[in-house]
Amino acid sequence: MPTRPTPTERQQRLGAELRRMRLAAGKTTEYAAGLLGLDRTKVSNMEAGIRATSPERIRILASNYDCADQAYVDALVAMAEPRQRGWWEQYRGTLPQGLLDVSELEWYATRLRTLQTVHVPGLLQLSGYARAIFDSALPPLPTSEVELRVAQRMQRKQVLERETPVDYIAYVHEWALRMHFGGQRTAREQLQFLCEMSERDNIEVRVLTVEADAFPGAGHAVLYASGAVPQLDTVQLDSAHGGEFTHAEAQLAKYRAHMDWWHEKSLDSQASRDFIHNIARQL
Repeated sequence: MPTRPTPTERQQRLGAELRRMRLAAGKTTEYAAGLLGLDRTKVSNMEAGIRATSPERIRILASNYDCADQAYVDALVAMAEPRQRGWWEQYRGTLPQGLLDVSELEWYATRLRTLQTVHVPGLLQLSGYARAIFDSALPPLPTSEVELRVAQRMQRKQVLERETPVDYIAYVHEWALRMHFGGQRTAREQLQFLCEMSERDNIEVRVLTVEADAFPGAGHAVLYASGAVPQLDTVQLDSAHGGEFTHAEAQLAKYRAHMDWWHEKSLDSQASRDFIHNIARQL
Protein backbone atom coordinates (compact mmCIF):
# COMPACT_ATOMS: atom_id res chain seq x y z
CA MET A 1 0.00 0.00 0.00
CA PRO A 2 1.29 3.51 -0.82
CA THR A 3 2.31 6.07 1.81
CA ARG A 4 0.77 9.51 2.26
CA PRO A 5 2.90 12.52 3.23
CA THR A 6 -0.11 14.40 4.63
CA PRO A 7 -2.96 12.06 5.64
CA THR A 8 -6.41 13.53 6.07
CA GLU A 9 -8.17 13.58 9.42
CA ARG A 10 -10.35 10.66 8.28
CA GLN A 11 -7.28 8.62 7.29
CA GLN A 12 -5.61 9.38 10.61
CA ARG A 13 -8.79 8.38 12.41
CA LEU A 14 -8.86 4.98 10.74
CA GLY A 15 -5.27 4.39 11.78
CA ALA A 16 -6.01 5.51 15.34
CA GLU A 17 -8.92 3.06 15.55
CA LEU A 18 -6.72 0.19 14.37
CA ARG A 19 -4.21 1.08 17.07
CA ARG A 20 -6.98 1.33 19.68
CA MET A 21 -8.30 -2.09 18.67
CA ARG A 22 -4.82 -3.60 18.89
CA LEU A 23 -4.13 -2.14 22.34
CA ALA A 24 -7.53 -3.31 23.61
CA ALA A 25 -6.52 -6.82 22.58
CA GLY A 26 -3.16 -6.51 24.33
CA LYS A 27 -1.22 -7.15 21.13
CA THR A 28 2.05 -5.61 19.90
CA THR A 29 2.95 -4.05 16.56
CA GLU A 30 5.23 -7.04 16.00
CA TYR A 31 2.22 -9.34 16.37
CA ALA A 32 0.23 -7.28 13.83
CA ALA A 33 3.20 -7.20 11.47
CA GLY A 34 3.45 -10.99 11.61
CA LEU A 35 -0.24 -11.36 10.78
CA LEU A 36 0.01 -9.10 7.74
CA GLY A 37 3.45 -10.12 6.55
CA LEU A 38 4.78 -6.58 7.01
CA ASP A 39 7.62 -5.06 8.97
CA ARG A 40 6.91 -3.24 12.22
CA THR A 41 7.50 0.23 10.71
CA LYS A 42 4.79 -0.29 8.10
CA VAL A 43 2.29 -1.28 10.77
CA SER A 44 3.18 1.83 12.79
CA ASN A 45 2.73 3.97 9.68
CA MET A 46 -0.60 2.29 9.00
CA GLU A 47 -1.78 3.14 12.53
CA ALA A 48 -0.65 6.76 11.99
CA GLY A 49 -2.65 7.03 8.78
CA ILE A 50 0.53 7.53 6.75
CA ARG A 51 0.22 4.16 5.03
CA ALA A 52 -3.04 3.01 3.47
CA THR A 53 -4.54 -0.33 4.35
CA SER A 54 -7.13 -2.59 2.78
CA PRO A 55 -10.50 -3.93 3.92
CA GLU A 56 -9.05 -7.44 3.90
CA ARG A 57 -6.24 -6.49 6.28
CA ILE A 58 -8.67 -4.78 8.63
CA ARG A 59 -10.79 -7.93 8.83
CA ILE A 60 -7.68 -10.05 9.48
CA LEU A 61 -6.62 -7.75 12.29
CA ALA A 62 -10.10 -7.54 13.82
CA SER A 63 -10.49 -11.31 13.78
CA ASN A 64 -7.14 -11.89 15.47
CA TYR A 65 -7.76 -9.07 17.94
CA ASP A 66 -10.97 -10.90 18.94
CA CYS A 67 -13.09 -7.84 18.14
CA ALA A 68 -16.69 -9.08 18.31
CA ASP A 69 -18.34 -5.75 17.38
CA GLN A 70 -19.19 -6.48 13.75
CA ALA A 71 -20.84 -3.11 13.13
CA TYR A 72 -17.67 -1.37 14.26
CA VAL A 73 -15.47 -3.57 12.07
CA ASP A 74 -17.75 -3.00 9.07
CA ALA A 75 -17.53 0.76 9.63
CA LEU A 76 -13.73 0.60 9.66
CA VAL A 77 -13.76 -1.51 6.50
CA ALA A 78 -15.96 1.11 4.81
CA MET A 79 -13.41 3.78 5.71
CA ALA A 80 -10.68 1.79 3.96
CA GLU A 81 -12.61 0.97 0.80
CA PRO A 82 -11.65 2.80 -2.40
CA ARG A 83 -13.84 5.86 -2.83
CA GLN A 84 -14.60 8.49 -5.39
CA ARG A 85 -12.74 11.77 -5.21
CA GLY A 86 -14.63 14.09 -2.85
CA TRP A 87 -15.71 17.52 -4.14
CA TRP A 88 -13.46 19.16 -1.52
CA GLU A 89 -10.34 17.72 -3.17
CA GLN A 90 -10.48 20.48 -5.78
CA TYR A 91 -9.31 22.88 -3.05
CA ARG A 92 -6.35 20.78 -1.91
CA GLY A 93 -3.18 22.81 -2.19
CA THR A 94 -5.05 26.13 -2.20
CA LEU A 95 -6.87 26.05 1.18
CA PRO A 96 -5.72 24.78 4.60
CA GLN A 97 -6.20 21.04 5.01
CA GLY A 98 -8.30 21.59 8.15
CA LEU A 99 -11.07 23.19 6.08
CA LEU A 100 -11.12 20.19 3.76
CA ASP A 101 -11.12 17.79 6.72
CA VAL A 102 -14.27 19.46 8.04
CA SER A 103 -15.98 19.00 4.67
CA GLU A 104 -15.01 15.32 4.60
CA LEU A 105 -16.16 14.85 8.19
CA GLU A 106 -19.55 16.39 7.38
CA TRP A 107 -19.94 14.31 4.21
CA TYR A 108 -19.52 10.95 5.95
CA ALA A 109 -21.40 11.81 9.16
CA THR A 110 -24.77 10.21 9.89
CA ARG A 111 -25.90 13.25 11.90
CA LEU A 112 -24.49 16.72 12.56
CA ARG A 113 -25.02 18.96 15.57
CA THR A 114 -23.39 22.35 16.06
CA LEU A 115 -23.18 25.03 18.74
CA GLN A 116 -22.65 28.62 17.57
CA THR A 117 -22.29 31.68 19.78
CA VAL A 118 -20.81 34.32 17.44
CA HIS A 119 -22.24 33.76 13.97
CA VAL A 120 -24.75 31.69 12.02
CA PRO A 121 -23.62 28.08 11.35
CA GLY A 122 -21.37 27.71 8.32
CA LEU A 123 -23.63 25.20 6.56
CA LEU A 124 -26.48 27.74 6.70
CA GLN A 125 -24.58 30.85 5.60
CA LEU A 126 -25.14 32.94 2.49
CA SER A 127 -22.10 33.98 0.46
CA GLY A 128 -22.23 37.65 1.44
CA TYR A 129 -22.40 36.79 5.13
CA ALA A 130 -19.57 34.25 4.83
CA ARG A 131 -17.45 36.77 2.92
CA ALA A 132 -17.89 39.32 5.72
CA ILE A 133 -16.67 36.74 8.25
CA PHE A 134 -13.58 35.86 6.25
CA ASP A 135 -12.88 39.56 5.56
CA SER A 136 -12.67 40.13 9.32
CA ALA A 137 -9.77 37.70 9.79
CA LEU A 138 -6.52 38.96 11.34
CA PRO A 139 -4.07 39.16 9.76
CA PRO A 140 -6.22 39.95 6.69
CA LEU A 141 -6.62 37.21 4.10
CA PRO A 142 -5.83 37.95 0.43
CA THR A 143 -8.97 38.60 -1.62
CA SER A 144 -8.30 35.48 -3.69
CA GLU A 145 -8.23 33.27 -0.59
CA VAL A 146 -11.37 34.90 0.81
CA GLU A 147 -13.19 34.03 -2.40
CA LEU A 148 -11.87 30.46 -2.33
CA ARG A 149 -13.06 30.04 1.26
CA VAL A 150 -16.48 31.45 0.41
CA ALA A 151 -16.82 29.10 -2.57
CA GLN A 152 -15.78 26.09 -0.50
CA ARG A 153 -18.19 27.03 2.29
CA MET A 154 -21.08 27.33 -0.18
CA GLN A 155 -20.28 23.88 -1.58
CA ARG A 156 -20.42 22.38 1.90
CA LYS A 157 -24.22 22.82 1.69
CA GLN A 158 -24.30 19.78 -0.59
CA VAL A 159 -24.44 17.56 2.48
CA LEU A 160 -27.83 19.11 3.34
CA GLU A 161 -29.21 18.98 -0.19
CA ARG A 162 -28.02 15.68 -1.66
CA GLU A 163 -30.36 12.74 -2.38
CA THR A 164 -29.89 11.42 1.17
CA PRO A 165 -29.27 14.61 3.18
CA VAL A 166 -27.70 14.46 6.61
CA ASP A 167 -29.82 15.32 9.65
CA TYR A 168 -28.62 18.65 11.03
CA ILE A 169 -29.35 20.40 14.33
CA ALA A 170 -27.98 23.90 14.88
CA TYR A 171 -28.00 25.51 18.31
CA VAL A 172 -27.44 29.26 17.94
CA HIS A 173 -27.06 31.86 20.67
CA GLU A 174 -29.17 35.02 20.39
CA TRP A 175 -26.10 37.24 20.13
CA ALA A 176 -24.94 35.36 17.03
CA LEU A 177 -28.22 36.41 15.42
CA ARG A 178 -27.71 40.04 16.40
CA MET A 179 -24.22 40.38 14.93
CA HIS A 180 -24.30 42.48 11.72
CA PHE A 181 -21.71 40.67 9.62
CA GLY A 182 -21.71 42.47 6.28
CA GLY A 183 -24.07 45.19 7.48
CA GLN A 184 -27.79 45.32 8.23
CA ARG A 185 -29.02 44.23 4.80
CA THR A 186 -26.70 41.23 4.64
CA ALA A 187 -27.60 40.29 8.21
CA ARG A 188 -31.32 40.53 7.48
CA GLU A 189 -31.04 38.38 4.34
CA GLN A 190 -29.01 35.86 6.32
CA LEU A 191 -31.62 35.58 9.07
CA GLN A 192 -34.40 35.15 6.52
CA PHE A 193 -32.42 32.40 4.81
CA LEU A 194 -31.78 30.74 8.17
CA CYS A 195 -35.52 30.57 8.76
CA GLU A 196 -36.15 29.18 5.27
CA MET A 197 -33.57 26.42 5.75
CA SER A 198 -35.01 25.54 9.17
CA GLU A 199 -38.28 24.59 7.44
CA ARG A 200 -36.62 21.59 5.80
CA ASP A 201 -37.32 18.17 7.26
CA ASN A 202 -33.65 17.37 7.90
CA ILE A 203 -32.73 20.73 9.48
CA GLU A 204 -33.58 22.01 12.95
CA VAL A 205 -32.50 25.41 14.26
CA ARG A 206 -32.90 26.20 17.95
CA VAL A 207 -32.11 29.55 19.58
CA LEU A 208 -30.68 30.02 23.06
CA THR A 209 -31.81 33.45 24.29
CA VAL A 210 -29.89 35.73 26.63
CA GLU A 211 -32.38 34.85 29.36
CA ALA A 212 -30.44 31.60 29.74
CA ASP A 213 -27.82 33.69 31.61
CA ALA A 214 -24.93 31.32 30.91
CA PHE A 215 -24.07 28.16 29.03
CA PRO A 216 -21.48 25.36 29.36
CA GLY A 217 -18.20 25.53 27.49
CA ALA A 218 -15.80 28.29 26.51
CA GLY A 219 -18.07 29.80 23.89
CA HIS A 220 -16.22 28.46 20.87
CA ALA A 221 -18.01 26.85 17.95
CA VAL A 222 -18.50 23.08 18.27
CA LEU A 223 -19.37 20.53 15.58
CA TYR A 224 -20.43 17.07 16.75
CA ALA A 225 -20.42 14.58 13.88
CA SER A 226 -22.00 11.19 14.51
CA GLY A 227 -20.21 8.33 12.79
CA ALA A 228 -21.56 5.10 11.35
CA VAL A 229 -21.19 3.67 14.90
CA PRO A 230 -20.86 5.63 18.16
CA GLN A 231 -17.16 4.73 18.49
CA LEU A 232 -16.51 6.78 15.34
CA ASP A 233 -18.13 10.02 16.53
CA THR A 234 -15.92 13.11 16.21
CA VAL A 235 -15.92 16.60 17.70
CA GLN A 236 -14.43 19.52 15.80
CA LEU A 237 -13.68 22.76 17.65
CA ASP A 238 -13.00 26.15 16.07
CA SER A 239 -10.14 28.23 17.44
CA ALA A 240 -8.12 31.27 16.37
CA HIS A 241 -5.36 29.01 14.97
CA GLY A 242 -7.67 26.60 13.12
CA GLY A 243 -9.90 23.62 13.71
CA GLU A 244 -9.13 20.92 16.26
CA PHE A 245 -10.49 17.36 16.12
CA THR A 246 -11.03 15.04 19.05
CA HIS A 247 -12.53 11.60 19.47
CA ALA A 248 -11.46 10.72 23.00
CA GLU A 249 -14.46 9.21 24.78
CA ALA A 250 -14.27 11.64 27.70
CA GLN A 251 -14.39 14.59 25.30
CA LEU A 252 -17.22 13.07 23.27
CA ALA A 253 -19.23 12.54 26.45
CA LYS A 254 -18.60 16.14 27.54
CA TYR A 255 -19.81 17.62 24.27
CA ARG A 256 -22.80 15.31 24.08
CA ALA A 257 -23.74 16.71 27.49
CA HIS A 258 -23.28 20.23 26.12
CA MET A 259 -25.58 19.46 23.19
CA ASP A 260 -28.20 17.98 25.53
CA TRP A 261 -28.05 21.08 27.75
CA TRP A 262 -28.56 23.42 24.79
CA HIS A 263 -31.44 21.32 23.51
CA GLU A 264 -33.19 21.52 26.85
CA LYS A 265 -32.63 25.27 27.36
CA SER A 266 -33.18 26.54 23.80
CA LEU A 267 -36.45 27.53 22.16
CA ASP A 268 -38.15 24.85 20.10
CA SER A 269 -38.06 24.99 16.30
CA GLN A 270 -41.16 27.10 15.71
CA ALA A 271 -40.44 29.49 18.58
CA SER A 272 -36.88 29.84 17.27
CA ARG A 273 -38.13 30.74 13.76
CA ASP A 274 -40.49 33.34 15.23
CA PHE A 275 -37.63 34.75 17.31
CA ILE A 276 -35.30 34.97 14.29
CA HIS A 277 -38.03 36.60 12.15
CA ASN A 278 -38.55 39.20 14.85
CA ILE A 279 -34.84 40.09 14.91
CA ALA A 280 -34.80 40.30 11.10
CA ARG A 281 -37.74 42.72 11.13
CA GLN A 282 -35.80 45.02 13.46
CA LEU A 283 -32.95 45.38 10.95
